[in-house]
Amino acid sequence: MLALGALAQPGLDEMQQAQQSLASSFFSAMDCSLVLAAIFGIFGAVRITHNWQMGKPRITEEVAAWFYAAFFMVLAGAFLQAVFGI
Repeated sequence: MLALGALAQPGLDEMQQAQQSLASSFFSAMDCSLVLAAIFGIFGAVRITHNWQMGKPRITEEVAAWFYAAFFMVLAGAFLQAVFGI
């Protein structure tokens, strides 16, 4: 009966393989979130500088919007890392 109990777990290898696959793709997702945050930061800095040079009177809202967009992407990557425990 003990031998039958040991054979009743057919999916352990597949589950470990799926976990390794998720771990390898998740680290690329974390890197992707950091790259997107950097792109948001650079693109936002260019737009803000352009608007500033063109004499737009109030750019503080746009500065906050681009900053929080990049900050959200960094936090989203960290949150996904914490949720999946990888």
